[in-house]
Amino acid sequence: MEIIKTILMLVYVVVAIVLIILTLIQSKDSSEVTSTITGSSSNNFYNQNKGRTKEGKMKKWTITLGVAFAVLAVVLSIFYV
Repeated sequence: MEIIKTILMLVYVVVAIVLIILTLIQSKDSSEVTSTITGSSSNNFYNQNKGRTKEGKMKKWTITLGVAFAVLAVVLSIFYV
């Protein structure tokens, strides 16, 4: 059981470090906030294919690692109770 705890803790630390790095690398999306407030939207090629760009992929990885971080936190709290 101690081996599983150690492995989960190592994975948790790696996920946390990668999540911090990805968050710091990303650029701000202030244009999306402004368009939400003003109600304007542009329906161009870039906005339709944002998920395929480098920024889109980084955003998806950040969300995925954030969910993994939360799940690992819950699992580790169960193991250490």
